[in-house]
Amino acid sequence: MKNNDFDELFEGLNFDIEEPHSGHKERFLKKLEQRSTASQKKGKVRRLWAPLMGVAASFLLAFFLLGEFVIAPGAAKNADLASISPEMKQTQEFYTSMINKELNAINAEKTPETEAIINDAMLQMEKLEKEYQELRKDLRNSGKDNRVIHAMIQNFQQRIDLLSNVLTQIENIKTLKNQNHENNII
Repeated sequence: MKNNDFDELFEGLNFDIEEPHSGHKERFLKKLEQRSTASQKKGKVRRLWAPLMGVAASFLLAFFLLGEFVIAPGAAKNADLASISPEMKQTQEFYTSMINKELNAINAEKTPETEAIINDAMLQMEKLEKEYQELRKDLRNSGKDNRVIHAMIQNFQQRIDLLSNVLTQIENIKTLKNQNHENNII
């Protein structure tokens, strides 16, 4: 940019170059003094409350830490998804009802042809139940760790998947049985 262009750039602008009104300095110093006295008063109040807040925070911290050791063991006997939050309680109830529904459907389909599959599924369900009991212990010990909660939900999902697969196999057996009987009749 040339020097002339620079001058032209600032030529039309009106810069405020006026002097402040008389007494401006005194008014400014008076306002500063008022604010400093007000902040000193606030500082005194803060100095009084600071130790009290520290003591209160210490008590709260001690309560939460000791509460974890004193209160939690009694409450931890029922460590389950339902003990974590209302949402987890709904999740547990949903999975439990689904599992019961699938178990009832499987028990209704129990025949000599499907007995071996159903017995094997019940053994697998017992293993998953043992794993779930271990996860409950882990939940108590971990202080509601998200990884344990996720593993508990996965356990429920594995049970439902297992039961769904068993129902699918039972349906396949029934279909094959019907096809074989149809062929034998003709």
